[in-house]
Amino acid sequence: MTPTLLNMGYACINLTLQARQITTNRGMIKKTFVQKGLAYASELALKNVQDLLAIVDWNIEHGFRLFRISSDLFPWASEYRIADLPDFTEIRATLEEIGRRPIRLTTHPGPFNQLAGQGSVLANTLKDLEYQSEMFDLMGLKPSHWNKINIHVGGTYGDKTATLARFAQNFSLLSANLRARLTVENDDRTSLYTVADLVPIYEAIGIPVVFDYFHHSLNPGYQTEEEAFLTAYATWDVRPVFHYSDSRQDREDSHARREAHADWLYSPVHTYGKEVDIVFESKMKELAVLRLRGEDPDLPPAIQKLMQQQNDELSTF
Repeated sequence: MTPTLLNMGYACINLTLQARQITTNRGMIKKTFVQKGLAYASELALKNVQDLLAIVDWNIEHGFRLFRISSDLFPWASEYRIADLPDFTEIRATLEEIGRRPIRLTTHPGPFNQLAGQGSVLANTLKDLEYQSEMFDLMGLKPSHWNKINIHVGGTYGDKTATLARFAQNFSLLSANLRARLTVENDDRTSLYTVADLVPIYEAIGIPVVFDYFHHSLNPGYQTEEEAFLTAYATWDVRPVFHYSDSRQDREDSHARREAHADWLYSPVHTYGKEVDIVFESKMKELAVLRLRGEDPDLPPAIQKLMQQQNDELSTF
């Protein structure tokens, strides 16, 4: 079974629109933030959410009903409250407009978020994850795993069992809305967490497990793909969102890192008779999914140039 057109999505960047300077990743270095302050952060955040609305509308027009939002909509969000931004009224109105669109939105905050951490690591994690949840609140989206905020457990700190127990304990520090949205994903490194490893924290706190096909291929543990898929599927209380990509090393560049995602999509997605939503994590974003759907997407000139450069580089080996 291959997911239906409405169940396909991609992550963060729309290359077609980025070629027209429509992006949600406007940011700045800390020095600039210190110099220009809240007013400039607010200006960038407003432009980011306005462009997010444009990307969401493009997705709906082109048959995408699933999209992962960038975690960087608000530059240096850890340094202020969103409500304190000078443009907050317009930002909130734009987010509310986005929340009314018929599309499933998710986020995937960065690896520095480690709920099993301690001290400043934990404090920063709590702050960042609450900001992600507040963003969905401002969109008017009901707290649930439908709009997942997905993280990895992080390191094992020398003891997987103790780390998972600390993750479950620290889960209680989160707001109710954030707890209702949080999910956890299997890892691509054999020293970290398989789907089976994550089952105990689902059993302890009810957090769903996001199945990443590519990560499983690199770190399967004792389960087959189907077994791991069904294990993760059984942890969800709404239709799951899973992640899929192909290996760049296997498909495009034998010199690439083992964990690198391919630019395009090559393999069929097996969903084992279950209805799931799939975020495709290919580097060519919406263009790869359009091609997978049998369409022939128009490639922006910048993408054509990049692809030519990649082909030239590969031809030298």
